Amino acid sequence: MKQALYPVALALLSLLTGCASHDHHGVAGMSGIVRTTAYTSAEAGGSHDACGCRLTTGAIHSAAADWSRFPVGTRFKIFETGEVCEIDDYGSALVGTNTIDLYKDSGRDMRTWGVRMVHIKILVWGSPRRSLEILAPRAGNAHVLAMVLVLRQQTQGPPTHFHRLPS
Repeated sequence: MKQALYPVALALLSLLTGCASHDHHGVAGMSGIVRTTAYTSAEAGGSHDACGCRLTTGAIHSAAADWSRFPVGTRFKIFETGEVCEIDDYGSALVGTNTIDLYKDSGRDMRTWGVRMVHIKILVWGSPRRSLEILAPRAGNAHVLAMVLVLRQQTQGPPTHFHRLPS
């Protein structure tokens, strides 16, 4: 069992250190450096994330990424600011990159953030299967289709968690 986790851990470490590999799975507790940018609700997506919830900068900040690299639900902490963020959105400019776009309340906050390389620690790895469920109906958009194709490869095979069915 432990040997099966080694490739997973190595793949995430490669992802977080800038490797362009698409074949990875997350492991909570891993850390690394990622490129970040910022966005606001004034942009095309409005004030709601890809799941239909309001974007937030509360205790947990909304963030967007390529869901085939950082699946929906991935929660991480930014060491430099102490902020905890969760991937709940995506953007066409993020697909194929390891960039994470951080939601900010105002254009001023967005411009102040700019582009930064930050240290993050993965607290919870999101769900590629849930990402695929959300994205598949939207695959008519080229950038969404790119994520869907990768997610389909990542989610082939049996589920990683089995649930007991009620008798």
